[in-house]
Amino acid sequence: MNEPTYELYYWPGLPGRGEYIRLALEDAGAPYVDVARKPASEGGGPGALMAAMKSTEGLEPFAPPFLKCGNLTIAQVANILLFLGPRLDLTPADEGGRLGANQLQLTIADLISEVHDTHHPVSTALYFHEQVPEAVRAARSFVDQRMPKFLGYFARTLEKNGGEFMVGTAVSYVDLSIFHTLAGLEYAFPKASERAKSKYTGLYKLAERVAARPKIAAYLQSPRRLAFNENGIFRRYPELDLEPVGW
Repeated sequence: MNEPTYELYYWPGLPGRGEYIRLALEDAGAPYVDVARKPASEGGGPGALMAAMKSTEGLEPFAPPFLKCGNLTIAQVANILLFLGPRLDLTPADEGGRLGANQLQLTIADLISEVHDTHHPVSTALYFHEQVPEAVRAARSFVDQRMPKFLGYFARTLEKNGGEFMVGTAVSYVDLSIFHTLAGLEYAFPKASERAKSKYTGLYKLAERVAARPKIAAYLQSPRRLAFNENGIFRRYPELDLEPVGW
């Protein structure tokens, strides 16, 4: 049977949560279409994304990203990767390993939600400049307390698993996601990330190994890899780039 062509739906112009899905598809060399990044004249653009959400038979996605494969529509990053993992050979074969990968991916989702809340701590309906004092306070808590708590957990998990992979005995979508998360943190919080690099060396070596994987390396040099910017989850605001305290 021919491998299916996956349709990824996410907002064009930013890596965001969609990047976690792209990395898995790119590493596996799976055929996919990043629908909303296509011109509207070719059936793409934000309009196509919104139309696909509303026209979905069965359970409607709450928000992008979502993935279409045949007559299936799957939403939520961890859920999509749970679906793709066995098909792309990016998850352990045993049930415990698959559930472990999903657990770690859900923990990454918790982390990036807290990252988002550093620049929008009051409301997503407000611009950053309308909530700067609250954002600085949220960033201080994140940099000093939450970032080391999450990275420390991932570092211990990696070490307990032998230091090569986050889960199982081969690369998984979790390893790819850790790579992207560390890259996003380095963009948004460069000062804290410098501290993290010296404290959680195993995690950063893992990220280097992921970046060196042939298909990932090629992807990172291609126009398909979107740059971080101030419209995504990981945003760089000078006010929030704080020196970490206490770790």
